[in-house]
Amino acid sequence: MTEKRAQRRLAAILAADVVGYSRLMEQDEAGTLAALKARRSDVLAPVVAQHNGRVVKVMGDGVLVEFGSAVDAVQCAVELQKSFAGANRAVPENQQIVLRIGINLGDVIVEGSDIYGDGVNVAARLEGLAEPGRICVSGSVYEQVNGKLELGFDDLGDRAIKNIVKSVHVYRVGINGADNSNSRPIFALPDKPSIAVLPFVNMSGDPEQEFFTDGLTEDIITDLSNVPGFFVIARNSTFTYKGKPTDVRQIARDLGVKYILEGSARRSDNRLRVNVQLINAAEGGNHVWAQRFDRDHADIFVVQDEVTRHVVEAITGKLNAGPIAERIRPSNLGAYDLCVRARNLWSLSIALNQEAYMLLVRAVALDPNYAEVHWQLALVHLFRWIYWNDEQQSHRHDALISARHAVDLDPNDSNARWVLGFVLLHERRWDEANAHLEASLHINPNNADALAIFSDFKVAAELPKEAIELVTMALRLNPRPPSWYYWLLGQAQVAVGQYDSAVATLRREETYRTGSRRILAAALALSGRVEEAREEAKFFLADNPNFHITKWIEKGFFKSRKVAKFWFDAYRLAGLPE
Repeated sequence: MTEKRAQRRLAAILAADVVGYSRLMEQDEAGTLAALKARRSDVLAPVVAQHNGRVVKVMGDGVLVEFGSAVDAVQCAVELQKSFAGANRAVPENQQIVLRIGINLGDVIVEGSDIYGDGVNVAARLEGLAEPGRICVSGSVYEQVNGKLELGFDDLGDRAIKNIVKSVHVYRVGINGADNSNSRPIFALPDKPSIAVLPFVNMSGDPEQEFFTDGLTEDIITDLSNVPGFFVIARNSTFTYKGKPTDVRQIARDLGVKYILEGSARRSDNRLRVNVQLINAAEGGNHVWAQRFDRDHADIFVVQDEVTRHVVEAITGKLNAGPIAERIRPSNLGAYDLCVRARNLWSLSIALNQEAYMLLVRAVALDPNYAEVHWQLALVHLFRWIYWNDEQQSHRHDALISARHAVDLDPNDSNARWVLGFVLLHERRWDEANAHLEASLHINPNNADALAIFSDFKVAAELPKEAIELVTMALRLNPRPPSWYYWLLGQAQVAVGQYDSAVATLRREETYRTGSRRILAAALALSGRVEEAREEAKFFLADNPNFHITKWIEKGFFKSRKVAKFWFDAYRLAGLPE
């Protein structure tokens, strides 16, 4: 008697389960079962059908789905995670239903309506590797979908899979704004010396010296950023570790660098004591160099220069042969202290913007030739009329005067250059703006803020693809950025027509509920989700009651009427007032 041959086929298999299912059942069995039933009927079934999938079976807290296409499987998984994340917003954290998903493309054995085999087993194991709210896929899936979907993938390398002979190459799917894990991408080391400078510890016993210690750290970051051929993580990202227990090896992995510089500072009785150590964190955490500096307080800038020189020598074995752009230092330490206190306040709120203004005016009186004071003042004025609808004429004038003066005082200050370029962009002086933005990056290719701001220029100049490239580079240098980086990325994604990606970007925790909400409303409207768009527009108007599209266009910086009309129509479709 001839044995019936098993039926086989190639399929993309999605395996998903609920995180913490036992805990959910224990605390509220009836409620959990009702919520799961609702999610299956209201979310799972329609999303699977929309992407041409077939639910093979439901197993308590899990589900197995078959697709004829890896692209369909990944798109379905992303939509499921986004939909579950959206549904969870109105649910207390301890009651949220969160999925883990694994996807594999492989050969399966078919028996009636069920499927078996390694193709299914690998998907299940990948689901087990996935973090809450995330998706892991095999290398076979990645090869089919890479370049076909507007998604990022984190390479997790080869993993041993239980009961599978060969290891499986695993990738994690990036679904910004939809995952519940808040996990970060995994970075490969740059092909150049890479370093992150952690916030120095204030050892003075005086909280007032915190500003001074932070300023010392920031200036060492800036000095190292100016070293040709180095890759230096931006200040925003390293300062997220301030006051927290430090595992330098984990921080190096998180930021994608080889070296970590850490230290402490004590300032008292006109003396300054700084302890610094350089660690090869990517290769075991060995100390490469350490030194104590015990100097007069007035020697702070000499100490900064010496730290930079020693770090370069320790990493490269010699002082870098290329020229390092040297910034002109302040001549008055009181002005320096005031300037350090004002840093970044101009962008946080109108009240803190005013505080920055008062600090900087006092600094100018003490040292009128200190370039940083003037470019910070330029940003104070620019933000007042662009983002907080303050009186336009005087603030525009003062922003331009301050920015030009900063560059005149110190042409080698990369920040002064991008600030002037930013101001000139809003003056619609395209060629000058471009020249100064390019000069900023020529002086300091590690200037993440300059890269991000340059993306704003590219959107205005009808070059949105270049804008995305620039802000992506900025995010590599500054992976824990201020909210406006995602604002600019979302804007560029809208401009290039990547509306769903823009929605995901602008709904990230970092930027959601800021002024970027008007761009989110436009992205939703352009993607056909008009009701959601108008809801977001209402939220935006609650914080910006005087906003009108026409007024915004008038003070905008678009290079052509075509671009201005695109945004006008998008905002009008979203329900913002003309």
